[in-house]
Amino acid sequence: MATAPIQEFLKKALEASAEPASFTWLAEQTDKIKASTSPNPFFLAFSRASRYFNKEAVSWTEGATRSLPEGVDPTAWDSLQVARIYLVLQLPFQNESWQAILQQLFETGDMYEQQALYAALPLFPNAEGLLPRAIEGCRTNMSVVFDAIALRNPYPSRFFPEANWNQLVLKAIFMQRPLYLIQDLDRRRNAALAAMATDFAHERWAAGRAVMPEVWRLLVPFMGPQYLEDLKKVLAASDATEQKAGALAAYQCSYAPAKELLAAYPLLQEACATHAYSWEDLGIEFQKNRV
Repeated sequence: MATAPIQEFLKKALEASAEPASFTWLAEQTDKIKASTSPNPFFLAFSRASRYFNKEAVSWTEGATRSLPEGVDPTAWDSLQVARIYLVLQLPFQNESWQAILQQLFETGDMYEQQALYAALPLFPNAEGLLPRAIEGCRTNMSVVFDAIALRNPYPSRFFPEANWNQLVLKAIFMQRPLYLIQDLDRRRNAALAAMATDFAHERWAAGRAVMPEVWRLLVPFMGPQYLEDLKKVLAASDATEQKAGALAAYQCSYAPAKELLAAYPLLQEACATHAYSWEDLGIEFQKNRV
C-alpha cells in the first residue's frame, strides 16, 4: 500500500483545522524523522504531539475520505490522533524496522497514543504482520483503546481469525459498546458466536440485568429451536427497545416458528415490514438510554 496519498490527505485535514504554529511544528518534525537514521526523532515527536494538537474534532470534507483505504472511517478521529497517525506514516515501511518501532510504542504508549496506533492499523503497509498486537489490544478494558480497534475499523474483519473475531464481538457486548459500528458484523456472524452471545444473555438474565438489544442480531442466520424460548422472552419484554430487537430478529430470520411468534405482535411485525427501524437505530437508542 502506498502511504503518500494517505499522508497528503491527513496533512490537508490538519492544515485546515490546526493552528499555523502547530502545522509548522509538524512539518519540522517530519523533516527530522526523514533525515534521521535513528527512530529517536520519531519517538520524541510522537510523544510531544499533544503539546501542539488537541482532541478537537477534525472537519472532514464530504467525499474527501475516499483518499483512504476502503472501510477506513476517520470521522471519530480528533486532531491529536490525526497528527500522530501522520507521524507514524513517516516511518521507513520499506524495511522491517517499522514493526519494531511500533511494537515499542504499543508497549510504552499511554491510552491516547495507543488509540492513535490501533485506529491507524489498516493504513500500514503489511499491516497483517501486526495481527498478534491487534488481538492483544482487544484484551484492554479501556474503552478508548478498545473502540479504536473494534469500531469503525476494517482491520478486525479483514484479518482476525474467527475465534479472535468472536472474542472481539463478545468483548464489545460485555463492555456494551455499539455493535452497529463494528464493520462487516453481519458478514462475519457465525454459529459459534450466536451460541456464545446467547449464553452471555442467559448470564445477564440470571443476574437480573438487561441484555443489549443488538445481541439478537447475531442470531438471525442461525435461528432455530434452540433459540425459540429466548426469542419468546425478548418479544414479551417490558423494554420497548428489547422488544423491537426480538421482532427484527424474528422478521429477518428464515425460521418459520420464529415468524409465527412474531405474528402475535402485529404492530411490531408491521414496523419491521415497513422498515420503521434498523439494528443501527436500536443500537443508538440503547446507547442513548444508557447515558
